Amino acid sequence: MRLAVNIGYAARNTRVPLDLIAEAESLGFHSVWTAESYGADAVSPAAWILARTAKIHVGTAIMQIPARTPACAAMTAMGLSDLSGGRFILGLGASGPQVVEGWHGQSYDKPVTRTREYVEIVRAIMARERPVEFDGQCYQLPYRGAGATGLGKPLKSILEANTSIPIYTASFTPAGLRVAGEVADGVFPIWYNPERFDLFEPHLQKGFDKKPGKSLHDFDIAPSVPVVMGPDVAACRAPIKGFLALYIGGMGAREKNFYNDYARALGYEDAARRIQDLYLDGRKEEAAAAVPDRLVDEIALVGPKERIRDAAARWKEAAAAHRVGTMLCSVHRPEELRALAELFL
Repeated sequence: MRLAVNIGYAARNTRVPLDLIAEAESLGFHSVWTAESYGADAVSPAAWILARTAKIHVGTAIMQIPARTPACAAMTAMGLSDLSGGRFILGLGASGPQVVEGWHGQSYDKPVTRTREYVEIVRAIMARERPVEFDGQCYQLPYRGAGATGLGKPLKSILEANTSIPIYTASFTPAGLRVAGEVADGVFPIWYNPERFDLFEPHLQKGFDKKPGKSLHDFDIAPSVPVVMGPDVAACRAPIKGFLALYIGGMGAREKNFYNDYARALGYEDAARRIQDLYLDGRKEEAAAAVPDRLVDEIALVGPKERIRDAAARWKEAAAAHRVGTMLCSVHRPEELRALAELFL
């Protein structure tokens, strides 16, 4: 199993923890991952990190699909891969309706179809086998829709880049997992219980079945894993509960919250309902308190080092069965990196 550092997206200020990343690189971590929401983008810090490291890979978890055309994403990936000696990993995601329509001003219609077409176009651009033409439900190359001049023509990238840049997609929904299995090299579940692969396996397999020979052996399940090490287990759980309350309770409307649905699928239907009710009523602290301890322990590594060592056994077992390939660890201190390296590398 590979270890990675997930630095997430910038909040009020764009800050890149270069000292932490240097420590991870020296310890043998495979990669570091950036993100974006509706502030700083994911690409700028990724480029910054690549320019200041030598061995560690850098990926985006995620670059939002509605923020860029497929060609723009391909150009970005090819450029960063070329400049870094092949260390860039392209991670994509459809985001959610509030961000897509409220921030990017686009329709959230057909997010799964859009993801499939997007990845297909990116791969065609990077392959450089011929000028790219595409006629899909969401994308056309050349464009022939309303307002088209008719002057567009198929083009082939003038940059001879790495044609094997890995592409990951973010998903945990059945339809999204099927597309990931079909067109991607890996998938990002936002959080993950390594003992509940049953929620993923049938959907990924349907995607694999569309690509003869493809299987878990050449596909990376790369969940984000919060890590908070310290003597007080309850205190270590607290920030993760706040994060889970935000997503389960407030990341989407009451009738359309994929994260709430995911928590229910993991077996926390009553808790998910209560968390959402509290959060949407503005009672955020109570929503965080309503997140079950057990859920945190299933998806995160928390508490003293000895407790984390015991919990690591579940993740190692999943890795041996190809149910986890890379752990995107959300860490904040060098001692947490060193403990993870000792346990997993």
